[in-house]
Formats: sequence, C-alpha cells, structure tokens
Amino acid sequence: MYLHSVLFLISFSLRCFAEFYVIDDRIGLGREFDGIGGLSGGGATSRLLINYEEPYRGQILDFLFKPNFGASLHILKVEIGGDAQTTDGTEPSHMHTKDDLNFFRGYEWWLMKEAKKRNPEIKLIGLPWAFPGWIGQGTQWPYFFPNVTANYVVSWIVGAKQHHNLDIDYVGIWNEKSFDAQYIRVLRDTLDQHNLTNVGIIAADGGWHIATVMAKDPYLNDAVEVIGVHYPGTNTVKDALWTQKKLWSSEDYSTFNNEIGAGCWARILNQNYVNGRMTSTISWNLIASYYEDLSFGGDGLMTAEEPWSGHYVVESPIWITAHTTQFAQPGWFYLQTVGNFTHGGSYVALTDLKGNLTIVIQTMTHNHSECIRPPLPQFDASPQTVTFQLKGSFAHLTELQVWYSKLDIATKNNTLLNKRSPIKVYDGSFTLKLDVDEVYTITSITTGHKGFYPEPPKPSLFPKNYSDDFTVDNPPFSEAPYFADQTGVFEYFRNVTDVGPHGFTLRQVITERPICWATDADQTISIIGDYNWTDLSVSCDVLIETPNTGGVFLAARVDQGGESIRRAKGVFYWLYANGTYKVSNDIGGQRVLAEGLSGTRAGVWYSITLHVKGYFAYGMLNGYTLWKNAVVLEPKRGWAALGALSFEHAQFDNFQVLVGS
Repeated sequence: MYLHSVLFLISFSLRCFAEFYVIDDRIGLGREFDGIGGLSGGGATSRLLINYEEPYRGQILDFLFKPNFGASLHILKVEIGGDAQTTDGTEPSHMHTKDDLNFFRGYEWWLMKEAKKRNPEIKLIGLPWAFPGWIGQGTQWPYFFPNVTANYVVSWIVGAKQHHNLDIDYVGIWNEKSFDAQYIRVLRDTLDQHNLTNVGIIAADGGWHIATVMAKDPYLNDAVEVIGVHYPGTNTVKDALWTQKKLWSSEDYSTFNNEIGAGCWARILNQNYVNGRMTSTISWNLIASYYEDLSFGGDGLMTAEEPWSGHYVVESPIWITAHTTQFAQPGWFYLQTVGNFTHGGSYVALTDLKGNLTIVIQTMTHNHSECIRPPLPQFDASPQTVTFQLKGSFAHLTELQVWYSKLDIATKNNTLLNKRSPIKVYDGSFTLKLDVDEVYTITSITTGHKGFYPEPPKPSLFPKNYSDDFTVDNPPFSEAPYFADQTGVFEYFRNVTDVGPHGFTLRQVITERPICWATDADQTISIIGDYNWTDLSVSCDVLIETPNTGGVFLAARVDQGGESIRRAKGVFYWLYANGTYKVSNDIGGQRVLAEGLSGTRAGVWYSITLHVKGYFAYGMLNGYTLWKNAVVLEPKRGWAALGALSFEHAQFDNFQVLVGS
C-alpha cells in the first residue's frame, strides 16, 4: 500500500509539469493503416543481393521481411523492368520485343517470392520506370498506344501469378513522369478483362496534381484506388483529401542510412500521417545492394554491397522501421487523437479494433532528421514531459510494453529497439520524460523481437584476380554475378551456333533504345569491380554480331555510372566490324587516345586485353600488341567494364581482371 502511494505521488508530481495528450477512440477512428514498405528498383538497387551466398543472403532477407524480427516490412514494391537506366542501373523487361515473353529475367521475381516465404501477408506492388522501345513504336511515349502499354503491364501481373504464384496487389503508371487519364482508364479496363479486379491502381507516383484531375473526372476517380505521391514533405492537399481515396507516400526517405537518415525515417513515418493523413510510407530504396559509388550509394534501410565477402550491415533505419511494423499491422486504424507535441516531435496511435493499442513517439531534432528531399522547414525540439490519458476502449489498460531507441549523433553510440520494463498505467494515464532524437513504442502487443544473427564476415575489397567464363547451364539468374548493367541488358546466353569453346557466353540483347526514364548512354555498358581500381589488366573474348557498323569495347577506370553514364570517362578500347580500332578517354568515343587498323570483322571471336598503369595504357589483340603508350591523364580510378557500340547484339566470354599487374 505504501509503495503504491509513493508511485502515485511521483506520477502526480510529474503530471503537474507535463503536457497532456488524450488517446481516445470514442470520437471515432482515423484512416486505415496500410503498412510500411521498401522499394526494390528504380533502378537496380538490389542488384548485388542475389549474388550473396547462404546463410548470409537468407539472414539479410530475414532482417527485411521476417515478421517480428527486423524491419518486418508490410509492403514490397518492385520495378517492372524496362531495359533502361533508372538510377543505378537497368532492370530487364519480361518483353524485350513484342514477340518475346520471359518471366525469369532479373531478380525481382526471386525477391518477391523470398518476401512471401517470410511473410505471406506482404503486399506486392509493381511500377514501371521505363519501357522497352517497341511499346512506343518509335515515339518514346508509352501512352501513344494505351492498349499496347496496358496489355504489356497486365502481362507482367499475369506472368507473376502463372509462373511464380505471386499475387500482385497494386500496380502503378509511370514513375515520376506525366500521367495520362485515358491510359489509366484503359489499364483499369484491361485489368478487369483479365479478372484482376482485385489489383488496385496507384497513381501517379509523382506530385499531387492527379488529385485535382480526379476531382473533375469521375471515371478517372473510379479507376484509381490509391493516390501515391513522392517526397511530400509530410503534407497533403485539399483535393486529395476530398477524393476520400487512400493517400500514400509511395516513395519517400531516399536518404543515407546513417543516424540522420534514421532520424529522417523516424520523423516521416509519424508525420506523414499526422500532417498529411498518408497511411503508407515506402522507402526508396529497400536495401543498398549496388556499387556504393553509383548514385545514392549507401541509401536504403540496410547495406549489403559485398556478396564476394558476405559482409552486410543492419543499419539503424531497420530498427526505426520495427518501431511501427512489429506493433501495428495493415488493417489496423489510426486514432483521430494523434498529433504533434508542443515542444517538438509527434505521436501516432493505432488500434486493431480488438482492444490492442500501439503508440509510436518520435522527438527528432531538425538537424538530425533532414531527408535528402524535400527541404525541411526549421523547427525546434527540446526535452519535455508528456502525459497520455487513455480513454474509451483503452481506459482499462494497466500495463504497456516499452520499446526505445536513441539516435546519438555526436557519439554514434545509438540505442536501437531496446526493450524496457513495462510501464504501469495509473487511473488511465502514464507519463514519459522525453529527450530529443528518441523513438518510443508504447504498446499492448507482446510479440515484438529484436532479431539477431552472428556477425557476418568482415568487409573485404572486390577480388583483385577475378574471372568468369559464363559457363552456366540453366542459370538461376539471368545476369552474371557482379556485372551491373548501366545501359542495355547483358544476359547469360547459350550459343547453339558455336560448337567450339564459346557455347556459353554473356550477350547484350537490347537492339532498340528503350523509352527511357533517366538518360541512357548511346552505347551499352555493364560495369564490374571496385571504383578505386587504378592499375589493372582486363581481358575478354569478344564477338561483334552486327556487320559493318557494329563494335565492342573493354574499359578500365570507368568513373561514372547510373544517371551520369553518358558522361563516363575512362580508358575505352574499341574494336569495330569495319576493321578498325580506337582508344578513347570517354564512352562517347570523342576524346581519342589512339586509333588505327585492326582487321576485325563481325562474326569472328577475338581475344583482347587492356593494360592500364599510371599514365599509360596499351592494348592487345589475339596475344599481340595492337597499340601502346596511350597517355591517360584522367580519370585516376574507376570500374572495369565491357559493352557494345550501340543497342546491338554482342557477345563476351572468358572475362578476366587482374589488379595491380
């Protein structure tokens, strides 16, 4: 009795200096919670993940998708590959041409299946960034023939079910590009004609403008299930609220996965609903599993960019995600009693309508929670004491679980998803002393868990002696390990016309410029290795397939990729079908270092080697020096690469790189 009185007096005195916030469902509920997700694609952001060996690959997937373990994501959004550069690389289409159909290219099918294995309830979304060129029939515009584009997208959804038993829940229009109301209506009709009435359309994965159009177009309004916006800065617009549609931040975060990135993520996960009534937030990207020196290297909820070593890092955004995902599920409802704290920060409250309650609190400061975009208006946050008064269905609760994170930017000594002693609720209320840059989950849910695996292997550099002869019969994945396509698509190829040593090769297969999202190069190129490579030898057997006008190259010190691929510099050693060669300092072949006759032609295999050391380079053809003493003043470092002169068929075999030779 004495102890209870003391605790009551302490609680009472704290409340005297506290701000009061009511958690109550008697005034009705807010919007339905649709879940937190991650985005694989836009583009090739999960490229290296599939090349991890077990058990590390499975561990990474568990941290992303396994319920009550790590991020425990509710949604996986993937790119519908379009054969074009879409940020960090290209992802292959299931239809390179109108007569082509292949549902086993790329890794998104595999990733969706792995997510479903871990969480059968996870929602799947597909969205095109780019389209193969035939879609636009020379127009570079996917809406010119809306029936063609709609059938193309629907074929991807049908193929997902027929070949992988994957049910796609939502589909988008064209990432961050103009939308076309007629196309959206045609897409809805095409889905319905294929008995896909349960597949919802998200539009338009850009700004809020579509909401204004929907308000004036009832047919468009009926076709769209979710208004999806990108980087809304936690704010919405009146027209969007007027539609009564689901509102999602269908791409957000886009920030490095350090403490500030975690602070950004913690802040927007709450405020996207508090300020903008958005019921889902999807992180671009899911996982930083691409070469770090590409665009936005080190983005994502966690990092896995070394499949050759097995090293990965469970970054702080994983555990910030868990504060919401492990303690509230899609189908729960936000309460109307949510909001911002007087002294900075915010709180949301959700219920499953069965008596369970989860409150998520964040107190991020401005400088420790800036996302890359949009600019964050100045605000203040300071330590404060808050009291929550539980009413309605929650008045009976006497104890709640507590999970706590503290992002200590100065020391990097973070506390992440730490389970604390339960909090006692007295007379329907409890009080918390909040510091800055903290996240709390206060919940009746008892199943939360901070997953753990032994430390993965230590990080190591890409091997200095690496080779691949591409001899893989029935490959489980269409692209060779570690090659990251930046323009074009390079696939394993069974060369049935060659009865000699080149029966299995790597082939560039795109022969028409796609409808691009970013800026593809005029040449096709795939990079590999370590961006810090300086002195190296790279060799490969090459086959030019296009007579007279075709060409191929090997390259070293390639210094640009992603959306900057057209500006790539390096040492590019070209062989042409017209019997000549060239050495250029750029991918466009304008800065010529050497050139001359080679005697090369299409349809013949050649072995070429490029040596770069210091300020000089030389090249070999079939074991003989073809050119030497080309002066290379820049760049000082970069990836190795191979590719073709244009969007043309070309083959490669027996690739090898030796660093420092």
